[in-house]
Amino acid sequence: MSTFTTKDGVRIYFKDYGKGQPVLFSHGWPLDADMWESQLVHLAENGYRAIAFDRRGFGRSDQPWEGYDYDTFADDIHGLIEHLGLNDITLVGFSMGGGDVSRYIGRYGTAKVKNLVLLGAVTPIFGKTADHPEGPEKAVFDNIIAGLRSDRAQFIKEFATPFYGTNAGQTVSDGVLTQTLNIALLASLKGTIDCVTAFAETDFRGDLAKVDVPTLIIHGSNDQVVPFEATGKLAHALIAGSELKVYDNAPHGFAVTHQDQLNQDLLAFLQQH
Repeated sequence: MSTFTTKDGVRIYFKDYGKGQPVLFSHGWPLDADMWESQLVHLAENGYRAIAFDRRGFGRSDQPWEGYDYDTFADDIHGLIEHLGLNDITLVGFSMGGGDVSRYIGRYGTAKVKNLVLLGAVTPIFGKTADHPEGPEKAVFDNIIAGLRSDRAQFIKEFATPFYGTNAGQTVSDGVLTQTLNIALLASLKGTIDCVTAFAETDFRGDLAKVDVPTLIIHGSNDQVVPFEATGKLAHALIAGSELKVYDNAPHGFAVTHQDQLNQDLLAFLQQH
């Protein structure tokens, strides 16, 4: 397997497809690099080097007891970039992964970054606070953690309904639902729980203020997990010159439900920049 070891001794698994300018993908919760398989193949077939890793605690990476915070996630991305010797990178983050690519820029700047893509991302801040009243209440995240502790397998199975919007007109195959559950259950329970707190409470507004590269933001208008009004809309307002695409009626999991559209939009953005 392709792995590298972080500065605190955690082995991180990654996929590295194709040749050309690098595009580095950071996955959502509670998934792993396999969520990107269509995008990886599409970009590699079109002249790009497509790379995706399993976040610590998820997929085929090690499952440490600690380190499920965004500073550490950003350091892990930095470690992978250094390990592979990457430059002129397009960073792509989905959902909670939008946070770690943003925090990478906040911590390390954009010297090695060519573009940024935020897909259904939790940026600039997700959970409700006094100065972010649009976000979900703390009780929403408390209920997620309670569900994981009680019966993680059943919770994740039911979570797929709002995730893919199958309660709002979207259709996904039984195979996708099976794969989603299988991927999620590979993860550490501790990491899965700790990441809920991390993405609910971390403020990325300072990180987005440091973004000075071309940025594409894509969000579903019917995202029942990471609501557009509380995240993508605000990120677009914060990042000067960013391009916003709102997929009509798309759910959180639009990388599956709108796979072809996303692949086309990613390739077009890369070719323009």
